Amino acid sequence: MDYVAPRWLPGGNLQTIWASLYARRTVAPLPDYRRERWTTPDGDFIDVDFLDAPGRPAKGPRPLLVLFHGLEGSSRSHYAETFAAFANARGWDYAVPHFRGCSGELNLAPRAYHSGDFEEIDWILARLRERQDGTAGDGDGDARRPRSPIVAVGVSLGGNALMRWAEEAGSEASKRVDAVASVSAPLDLAAGGDAIGRGFNKLVYTRMFLSTMKPKALAKLAQHPGLFDRERLLAVRDLRAFDNVFTAPLHGFRDTDDYWGRCSAKPHLDRVRIPALVVNAANDPFVPAASLPAPHEVGDHVTLWQPAQGGHVGFPFGLPPGHVRGMPERVGDWLLRHA
Repeated sequence: MDYVAPRWLPGGNLQTIWASLYARRTVAPLPDYRRERWTTPDGDFIDVDFLDAPGRPAKGPRPLLVLFHGLEGSSRSHYAETFAAFANARGWDYAVPHFRGCSGELNLAPRAYHSGDFEEIDWILARLRERQDGTAGDGDGDARRPRSPIVAVGVSLGGNALMRWAEEAGSEASKRVDAVASVSAPLDLAAGGDAIGRGFNKLVYTRMFLSTMKPKALAKLAQHPGLFDRERLLAVRDLRAFDNVFTAPLHGFRDTDDYWGRCSAKPHLDRVRIPALVVNAANDPFVPAASLPAPHEVGDHVTLWQPAQGGHVGFPFGLPPGHVRGMPERVGDWLLRHA
């Protein structure tokens, strides 16, 4: 991916923050999402937001782009809306499954979501595949109708989780999707977790994440008394400590080190058996450049794009206020070529 940041946005932090808060996301307003609530196998629920392709044909396969959001993200995150605009302009269907508790309503089960939630992703993609195959051709009765393509992109936490799914699924992944991409994913969770817990990152990004994560955890405790130690959670000041009190034990991990070690996608990228694009900017404040995978650490199915600039899910373009449509266009076009 060839990318050079605008001169008026120097540095990874500015490229990250400006892109998220101020850069233009779409050329025209997006249609409203259509929300569906799905009951999970364990009796909980997730909410999935859809944008149906405009003027879609009555017959034939329609590509579906699935986006897995980042930590505390949603279908309204800046990157989700730019990918929505890309899909809408290309005539694709688009879906954003929300990780549990991220759609604006607290989920029911004691568990929440985490960076290696590949079993949840497998269930979601299986359901979308079944749905897509059932609607391809819209009931024309032709058993030979072409399979409707599905491609998936994961952003930040969602990118690591999606790559962990591709690694675990191996050759079976092609039964679900045709190609996958991760954008700004912390594929080495320990390196990313330590980076976000220091200096400016801790003052700004960690504080931002914890401002929503801690209240949601306390609401979860009210829902399930005794789930964890309330005083320990209130004392949390970084993501390592939060994961040690909440994320790791709730999802079956011994502690933060066990969670980060077992859920990092980087050590297993040679197990991916479908076309996979991995995009990381070298100046991402969340993801140290030294922790990025090298070409010899990935398999033949993985393509690495590691531009020097871009920040964390930033990649702004143009004159002030700039826009963030360029990265979804490049990633989306790559996925389409490999679908």
